[in-house]
Amino acid sequence: MIDITDIKLSNAQIAWRAAQDIEDGAYVNLGIGFPEMVARFQPEGKQAIFHTENGVLDFGKAPAPGDEDWDLINAGKKAITLKPGTSFFHHADSFAMVRGGHLDLAVLGAYQVAQNGDLANWSTGKGDIPAVGGAMDLVQSAKRIAVLTDHVTKKGDPKLVATCTMPLTGVGCVTRVYSSLAVIDIENGHFVLREKVTGLSMDDLQSLTGAPLHTDGDVFDLTCPEELA
Repeated sequence: MIDITDIKLSNAQIAWRAAQDIEDGAYVNLGIGFPEMVARFQPEGKQAIFHTENGVLDFGKAPAPGDEDWDLINAGKKAITLKPGTSFFHHADSFAMVRGGHLDLAVLGAYQVAQNGDLANWSTGKGDIPAVGGAMDLVQSAKRIAVLTDHVTKKGDPKLVATCTMPLTGVGCVTRVYSSLAVIDIENGHFVLREKVTGLSMDDLQSLTGAPLHTDGDVFDLTCPEELA
């Protein structure tokens, strides 16, 4: 097995890279857990409008430890802050926004992503959120779906696969994957490699991927701030 310990990106670096692609003024939902980190890395001069399923739109950064108001939380029960223009609304209205196609982007985690864009990101296993939740609404309704994930499991098995073997969250929905080793688009039923970490050959990356990697033009170096490692 290839040792990728010293070259793979940290979760913070993956979240930073994903944040760089979010357009100014985009309406964005960040999945519970790891994807929530994206909000920390908004590029200067660009600011997304973040949406959370429990009924808040355009909220601010997380408060400093000790300054939390626990009446103000996101869907992952993390404390948030208010800013001018923050809006509150009923849970049902929040899902009407989702199902009405008003979100530009949803950023989610994954157990598996298939080469045709199928996504598996839920489980009823111990310690997990015991249902698919709002993810199935997000993947069917947001204009674009991005996934943040380690490239392989803790056992070294590929998370980017030919066909998902776990219960699906959505079919043919994922458009881009930001992994710990690469940035990969899904186009015409294929993984299309856009960027990869330095120090990893194409052959080694392919050996860690469960379906063929295609290229369309140059493959760029995937670089992120070292202080986030």
